[in-house]
Amino acid sequence: MASVWSPTALSLCPRIFYPSSSSNPTGFRKQHAFSCKSSQGDGKPSCYVEEQLGTRRRGFMLELGFAAFSFPAIVSDAMAKDNDVPEGFRVYTDDENKYKILIPKGWKIGTGQPKGFNSIITAFYPETVTGSNVSILISGLGADFTRMESFGNVDAFAETLVSGLDRSWINPPGVKAKLLDCKSSKGMYYIQYTLQNPGESRRYLYEALGMASNGWVNRLFTVTGQFMEEESDKYSSEIEKMVSSFRFI
Repeated sequence: MASVWSPTALSLCPRIFYPSSSSNPTGFRKQHAFSCKSSQGDGKPSCYVEEQLGTRRRGFMLELGFAAFSFPAIVSDAMAKDNDVPEGFRVYTDDENKYKILIPKGWKIGTGQPKGFNSIITAFYPETVTGSNVSILISGLGADFTRMESFGNVDAFAETLVSGLDRSWINPPGVKAKLLDCKSSKGMYYIQYTLQNPGESRRYLYEALGMASNGWVNRLFTVTGQFMEEESDKYSSEIEKMVSSFRFI
């Protein structure tokens, strides 16, 4: 059975953008940030949700470095059939929210709903204590947002997301954020970037974003996988495969 958890403070948070009104064509006035990881105690994940209105931010921001990755599984339907599931993985299916994703066997599942936010969060994380995980955030959208291009093309979306994180230009320098890659495929946006605080390890992030209706409203699905640089050999392949495998059903 999935564990139930609620948001608590966390140091690292990828940004997730939501439209606030039709008068803002870019859809980037209101911004929420979410991240989760295993805690140092019982191994259950903790998460952090941040809100930005205009130029005013509340919460913690992180920075980015350099790497070069690709999305080998984006254009191929890795789960066209359940018997295509790679060894060591299983298919997690959410029948209520109509999606499925590959997760490693043995990984735990946590679900929750942040207070004050009309969102649903599901997190997948290893049994061992680590900052590596994959999370899925589902949030309602306004009527004007009917497809991902309503946010602008993938290049503009990715640049806005990453530049909103970067604080390497201030004195003293803050979070350094760097966009590694972005592309669009089959109605989904895929973004890769890194974050790094001064004097700390680099964190790699993969994101897949897509839109689907629940019969009443359109909703934005943001799938975020993250791992620390020192854990790249252990988790990078698994997390990339998980994020790339996300499908609506």
